Amino acid sequence: MAVRRGVASVGGVPRPKSAAVAASSQWTDPDGVRAPAGEVHAWEPGRNETVCGLSLHRSSLLRFPHVRWPDVQPATGGTADRVERVCPRCAAGMGRRRDDKPWRRVDPRP
Repeated sequence: MAVRRGVASVGGVPRPKSAAVAASSQWTDPDGVRAPAGEVHAWEPGRNETVCGLSLHRSSLLRFPHVRWPDVQPATGGTADRVERVCPRCAAGMGRRRDDKPWRRVDPRP
């Protein structure tokens, strides 16, 4: 399997290191910059589909190459003001696990 530049491999499955955002709608912030709104998906610039496999054109998704994927996560704030839903398949494809815990067991008992 050929590995593309800028793509990490996890368990043999290629995962993009960084992605931009595609969203179902947009809004303009007070500075006049377009920002994503509605449902957001991870998108690799140069491709015509999201990380979860949706076609950008057929799904009528708008591209935001200037917005990075971590910036639209509700926990980070950033440009996530009007984000209603983060695609769970794209989030998993970018490395978030369904059962992520905020803590880690350091010295488990026998």
